[in-house]
Amino acid sequence: MATDMEAGKRGEQEEEFHGDSKEEQSPIEQVALTVDVEDDPSQPVWTFRMWAIGILACAMLSFLNQFFSYRTEPLVITLTSAQIVALPIGRFMAAVLPTRIYRVPFTGFEFSLNPGPFNKKEHVLITIFANAGSAFGNGGAYAVFIVDIIKAFYKRKIHFYTGLLLVITTQVLGYGWAGLLRKFLVEPASMWWPGNLVQVSLFKTLHDKESVKGLTRIQFFLIFLTVGFAYYALPGYLFSVLSSISWVCWAFPNSVLAQQLGSGFQGLGLGAIGLDWASASSYLGSPLVSPFFAIANVAVGYILIAYVMMPTFYWANIYNAKTFPIFSSHLFTSKGQIYDIQKVVNDKFELDMAEYQRQGPIHMSTFFAMTYGFGFAAVASTITHVLCFHGKDIWRMSRSALKSPPDVHARMMQRYPTIPNLWFVILMLVSLGVAIATCLGFKEQIQLPWWGVILSCAIAATFTLPVGVITATTNITPGLNIITEYIVGYMLPGKPIANVVFKTYGYMSMTQALSFLSDFKLGHYMKIPPRSMFTVQIVGTIIAATVNMGVAWWLLNGIDNICDTEKLPASSPWTCPSDRVFFDASVIWGLVGPKRIFGSLGEYSQLSWFFLIGILAPIPVWILSRALPKVEFLRYVNIPVILGATGYMPPATSVNYTTWITLGVVFNYFVYKYRKAWWKRYNYVLSAALDAGSAFMAVVLYFSLGLEDVSLTWWGTSDRDHCPLAKCPTQPGIVVDGCPVYS
Repeated sequence: MATDMEAGKRGEQEEEFHGDSKEEQSPIEQVALTVDVEDDPSQPVWTFRMWAIGILACAMLSFLNQFFSYRTEPLVITLTSAQIVALPIGRFMAAVLPTRIYRVPFTGFEFSLNPGPFNKKEHVLITIFANAGSAFGNGGAYAVFIVDIIKAFYKRKIHFYTGLLLVITTQVLGYGWAGLLRKFLVEPASMWWPGNLVQVSLFKTLHDKESVKGLTRIQFFLIFLTVGFAYYALPGYLFSVLSSISWVCWAFPNSVLAQQLGSGFQGLGLGAIGLDWASASSYLGSPLVSPFFAIANVAVGYILIAYVMMPTFYWANIYNAKTFPIFSSHLFTSKGQIYDIQKVVNDKFELDMAEYQRQGPIHMSTFFAMTYGFGFAAVASTITHVLCFHGKDIWRMSRSALKSPPDVHARMMQRYPTIPNLWFVILMLVSLGVAIATCLGFKEQIQLPWWGVILSCAIAATFTLPVGVITATTNITPGLNIITEYIVGYMLPGKPIANVVFKTYGYMSMTQALSFLSDFKLGHYMKIPPRSMFTVQIVGTIIAATVNMGVAWWLLNGIDNICDTEKLPASSPWTCPSDRVFFDASVIWGLVGPKRIFGSLGEYSQLSWFFLIGILAPIPVWILSRALPKVEFLRYVNIPVILGATGYMPPATSVNYTTWITLGVVFNYFVYKYRKAWWKRYNYVLSAALDAGSAFMAVVLYFSLGLEDVSLTWWGTSDRDHCPLAKCPTQPGIVVDGCPVYS
């Protein structure tokens, strides 16, 4: 443990590698400016500190992210929080642990609990552990949604070990073929993975000695950790209305129109703002981390879609919009009542066609329906955008990836033993075998036939290389979820769980593969021995998956009526908005099937035209950028981001967007522009402190008050935003409880 067990195979353990000449820099300018060209292979990596802090970080983030995933504002705690918190803990352990060397009898192996100062390589591996704990920034493991909807929405049974096998296999399966693609997506300099440069910069910042006067980063972190912890007691328990200050509703308590426009949770959020860190960082991530150009694109897309297009569609009564709420993730009958899905599911967990014909087709709120339309457009526009704006670069970089000699970073990594391809082949075959066995052994619960696993993995593996090239060069990642839902929806109609399992194996396997490769590139830049990276990623993923499933099982069985908004108290945070949307997708794409929703038999068949709109939309912007090269802002216009701006709505609500955009503009435009030194020193630290403080208080509140069912009831907690009329339809003759009837 005291020394890196992989370093030194070529007799270079004690040498530091420095590349200072111009030819010893990466050919990618951004990488050359950010990544140091030096390495000290004698630094210990497999230390007690790394394992202890890494496993703790992985388990904590897995627990907290899964815990929060069921709440109305599902705060996601990312690797950045652990990255910052790990540093003082590592240095503290380096200061107090004994330096004694222990020898294992009869082996010649020796180790120390404290081999010296806490170093950057240990820190990187701890961060990789933490990244697995946050499902690479996604919060909880995606496959847990399958367990959630079976138990909480369909009210059916699934075994714990069935769910655990699903979670582990979907998280690990893509690692096998990802490892085989390292030669094409990690080692070449042209595959530079722009997103990793933020982490490299933060590592450098944290490990550089601070000579500036004022608070150190650690002092600043502790202060705002305490502030965030104490403040979250207000929106988290004492004054929950702070999560959405929907003042327009309060000013017009009897107006349906005003509440449709002003509700932060159930309307368009005009003027709504959240005084709650969870409102800002749920779904979209921390507004302090996203670059301003991305925030600006999302803001433009949100304003155009939420404040121009959606009101136009609603008041033009497109798709009978006035029959339903202006914003809702529920599914409805033609009379505006919530659709009783249980009635159209038979004993075989399939669509009961006779009952479905009696109840009539499924309807969505216009916002929900148009979200699918803009989702189609965003996926299609990504292809055109990448071809137009990055096509030549990708082609040039792809060719150079195969022909160019290794750059300085690749040569430096050659001193460490590589990972045999056989390891990845074995991992892939074992994972695939377990996935097929799970589907065969629990076929009544999962519904997916064995060939469905193979087909979904074949789709994921086929797309990993081309999508990986796009991500590694542009930081844009087209998703496969809509493609996989479409395919299996036509192949296995009427089987909701088969649909979501196929989607999860197809979509998440590629996503996990790309995350695996991205982490490998981070290790490449930071000169982490490949076998250490591989071990930490596999161990971290399995730990995270197990904790995710354990927390999910505990909450699903321990909280009465979890996810059931019809039976939960109005102030309950356990509304499961993301699970609701996942459930709706299982109904739309699986139970009913795309043919009866978006196809020839569906009410929403016209939404398929959004694919064509998406393909064409980037072309005018590209032409303008070529014709007007001096107009700088055109280079930052990203049509896929604009079209996909509201892709998180639902489950995200308008207050999440208004708060996120407001804070993002304040910190990443004004503070960055006018107080750049402060921003550089404290911005990411503030984000991590608020993440951690809010999360810890939420857990304390649950264990101290939630488990004992101690509630506080007054105006500030009795309703989420006091906009009860926002959910009301405005179509004449439609009767909904609690709403006026229009004539």
